[in-house]
Amino acid sequence: MAMPRPPQLEAAFQQLTQLLTEAAGRPVDLVKESWPEVEKVVIKVLGGAFSTTRPEHQLVALGLAAALGERLHADHQAFWFPYRESPEGASLGFPETLVMLAPFGAAVDALAHGSLARLDELTKTIRTSLAQAKFGGAQPVRLTPEDYMRLFDPGFVQLVAVDPAKLKTAFALTPERAASELRDAINRAPKLPAEAKKQLDGQLVSAVARLESGKPVVASAARAPRVVETVGLLYAATQSTGPAAEEFWTEMVMPLLFTGVPQAFPPLDTDELEAAKSGVDPLFLFLDVVPHQFKSPDEEGLLGAFPGSTLAVPAPEFREAQAPRLIKVGVDAIKPALQVFDAQKTRDAVTRFGAYLKEKGGASQGPAQGAEEAKMMLDAALTLLGDLQAAVKDGQELYVRRLTEAEASSEAALSLVRQALSAPRIILAT
Repeated sequence: MAMPRPPQLEAAFQQLTQLLTEAAGRPVDLVKESWPEVEKVVIKVLGGAFSTTRPEHQLVALGLAAALGERLHADHQAFWFPYRESPEGASLGFPETLVMLAPFGAAVDALAHGSLARLDELTKTIRTSLAQAKFGGAQPVRLTPEDYMRLFDPGFVQLVAVDPAKLKTAFALTPERAASELRDAINRAPKLPAEAKKQLDGQLVSAVARLESGKPVVASAARAPRVVETVGLLYAATQSTGPAAEEFWTEMVMPLLFTGVPQAFPPLDTDELEAAKSGVDPLFLFLDVVPHQFKSPDEEGLLGAFPGSTLAVPAPEFREAQAPRLIKVGVDAIKPALQVFDAQKTRDAVTRFGAYLKEKGGASQGPAQGAEEAKMMLDAALTLLGDLQAAVKDGQELYVRRLTEAEASSEAALSLVRQALSAPRIILAT
């Protein structure tokens, strides 16, 4: 049974199948035919050496990626899960053990080397890894797409205030020095449970120690950007918001900030009144109907708030990194709105808008749809904006940090390590 493919991969699969069928003069089955047989027709479609800069060649790679996913699903129950860092927006996971595969990258590699047989070699490697996990003696735990999203997809965002001088100092440390100081901080963190200390030592400290020896930590930014980013934040972060889904920042938090506290509300049309009568919560109509009191600088920018022209990587060494997750942003665009932000006044404005809806004939016949969810969302958004207001300070730089759900859940433990790193050390003289 075929598994559902992400829309962009489904479209590429169908288009490539049609192109290959026309080129071969016969139906071509991308899933059942051998890769060498498929390659004979792909060569005709490419019309020359493969190039990632040509859109028609990218289509071929996407179609092959979809076909590879289908084959791995048939053989090993592989499944797609959303993964924002991959060009196709999704990646493959396997239920029997933690193995992630980016099929587009594999297809590009095979096309670049002029040999789709490399995909057979990749499949054999995956089969070996899955077999080792299956017969390794441990009780198998079936993994789901949700498990992979939690571990790999950077769908959460937090905004972090960073001391630029401390960041520069942290990046200049050697891996040996950084690993030693981090291990010491983990051991000295009084509220950190023993099991968490063991896990951080085995994962974080070990990862830092594996960076290029004797060179500044930042020299490894292209090869291990996540590790280098984490080192920088542990030493230099001074304040941060809580993590929240990127869509929540874009669709709720930033629009609420730019809407501000209007003293009057715009006229309502029939559709808006009908939506209110049907039970749509006033919060959602407030965000949809009320004009922004502050100009959104760039709705296409990062989080709908930070213009692309203000974005920068933490250090030049990150320019070679694939999809860095720590991005410096300019704060001028949000400063006017943040300076006057008041959580209670914003909450009161939403309440006043609800009364305005009723006054204009938009009274719901029953409880608003999702009223409890709307209340929770408003509370969360106001908390994040309060955190952001506190984080934007003179002398500090503001960074947008993307992280996975698993990384977000470890923030509490890392904050204890951060505190231990900055705390004075008491040395007892004998």
